[in-house]
Amino acid sequence: MSTSISTLKVALAQISPVWLNKEKTIEKVIASIKDAGKQNCELIVFGEALLPGYPFWISLTNGADWNSNVQKELHAHYIRNSIIIEKGELDAICKLAKEYNIAIYLGIIERATNRGGHSLYCSLVYISQLGEIKSVHRKLQPTYDERLTWAPGDGNGLQVHSLKNFTVGGLNCWENWMPLARTALYGLGEDLHIAVWPGSERNTIDITRFIALEARSFVISVSSLMRKEDFPDDTPHLEKILENAPNFLTDGGSCIAGPDGKWIVEPVINKEELIIETIDFNRVLEERQNFDSVGHYSRPDVTKLSINRERQSILNLENE
Repeated sequence: MSTSISTLKVALAQISPVWLNKEKTIEKVIASIKDAGKQNCELIVFGEALLPGYPFWISLTNGADWNSNVQKELHAHYIRNSIIIEKGELDAICKLAKEYNIAIYLGIIERATNRGGHSLYCSLVYISQLGEIKSVHRKLQPTYDERLTWAPGDGNGLQVHSLKNFTVGGLNCWENWMPLARTALYGLGEDLHIAVWPGSERNTIDITRFIALEARSFVISVSSLMRKEDFPDDTPHLEKILENAPNFLTDGGSCIAGPDGKWIVEPVINKEELIIETIDFNRVLEERQNFDSVGHYSRPDVTKLSINRERQSILNLENE
């Protein structure tokens, strides 16, 4: 491990899930954490919805077909393989974080117990180097056909975390295009931005550098891979899914941009691998000299942002 608090060794886990199989996907996540830990990485990031996988079936099987048995059975399969944090389903991952002294950003599909336990949220979980879950950010606005399976989240997870000299925060996929969501994290002091994606260079190649330039921060974009062979044989209605599926549903595109907007790691495509790089916090200080969007280059007397951090629930249990 680096002895300097100004440098951070990061790992980008560009892997595929064992699609909609949470037990086997957790095994792949654990293997990546161990690999990164043995190489003295201090942060590892996984793609959006990796555990247990992105809902690719929606666009491939007419997901908007009302009252369809195909859609109902696939959705039920998705629910059964989603993560209930309160039941300890991330405990093994938390234990590894502590063992290897490595922080983790992990994209999961969450069954939220405070919302009844049957609706699904695309959540980004931050686990500290002490193995503690510090934030669970539920995606504010599912995108397009994602709305057929994911519920909209809330502002509770718009949080940042200290990691050596860095202040790290993260958003899911097209949330990264939401100016006010980005600004919320900037205002909290973020200087290392984590953007997680289901995959594809077309998602990461422009916005990664743009956010770095806007924020004068490091930006780590991490995507998953998904290929035809990554669909398990026991997937419900597999033949119908594969009928319209391309060989690569997502091609990766994980990358890192520096605070000057230049590539540190250009988008990596069509490879399942652990991408490792060391970043230096002093680069943030240098680039903030001429632009700081929430500091000396802001006008809070003219424009301000309000954040509602309340965790949304249908119940207010006043006696508990």
